[in-house]
Amino acid sequence: MKPTLFILAAGMGSRYGGLKQIDGLGPNGETIMDYSVFDAMRAGFGKVVFVIRKDFEEDFRRVIVSKYADKVPCEICFQSIDKVPAGCSYTPERKKPWGTNHAVLMGKDLIHEPFAVINADDFYGKESFEVLAAFLKSVEGRQGEYCMVGYRVANTLSENGSVSRGVCATDAEGYLTDVVERTSIEEVGNAIVYKDEQGQDVRIAPETPVSMNMWGFTPEYFQYTEEAFRLFLQAHGQELKSEFYIPTLVNDLIVAGKASCKVLDTPAKWFGVTYAEDRPQVVMKINELIHKGVYPEKLF
Repeated sequence: MKPTLFILAAGMGSRYGGLKQIDGLGPNGETIMDYSVFDAMRAGFGKVVFVIRKDFEEDFRRVIVSKYADKVPCEICFQSIDKVPAGCSYTPERKKPWGTNHAVLMGKDLIHEPFAVINADDFYGKESFEVLAAFLKSVEGRQGEYCMVGYRVANTLSENGSVSRGVCATDAEGYLTDVVERTSIEEVGNAIVYKDEQGQDVRIAPETPVSMNMWGFTPEYFQYTEEAFRLFLQAHGQELKSEFYIPTLVNDLIVAGKASCKVLDTPAKWFGVTYAEDRPQVVMKINELIHKGVYPEKLF
């Protein structure tokens, strides 16, 4: 069975000033998601599932899904505040859903095979989908063997200033042991540095793996997610802004001995659109990849 690509596309896009998931950045109006789907298809993924907000379903189907629904099976699920396990409660003053792992939970009735999770608005690169597909095919029929694509920090820096990244530590076999959020990562002279708790610059090796929210799971992860979300709501359901994150549960499962997480190296360069000012650079980088022959001028 081929693995499934699960795309988290329910974000508001508030900082960017619109629905950046359906913004055309390629020469024929291709979105970043289109390039992810194209890369996933040629890497051997067999289905695409999107999690979106119900209120932009019509535009999403028209602009996104219609382009390749006849080329790869596509399904849609919806993330909303009220989609919580039976018997759970939360404050009625809550305005936004519960974060990335809540979004993942929305796919539990649609996905029954090893699957990848990615952000809709991040450009991951074809090499990353290749290593991810190979791993997911290798763990079919098994449980608790997860993975994360670890980008070399030098390949994730912004030309517009410093960034925050989840810096990964691994054991001798390349399995994840810890993720620490580091802020103010940037290139200073010939070195890459981040700010420590005292505000001092600390050097970090260019090849250090960081998380860009590109994960691989086997289907029992949905059961773990639902169980953990119940506990999360018991503890945080009355809070307005607490979020249920993927790395938190992955770490908990590793500590509990229920799962392992292989960190997969990739030479790909990550880029994305966070602010409207990022858009011209992303367009330029996509065009460069087209000129190098990595992508055809028209994807679909």
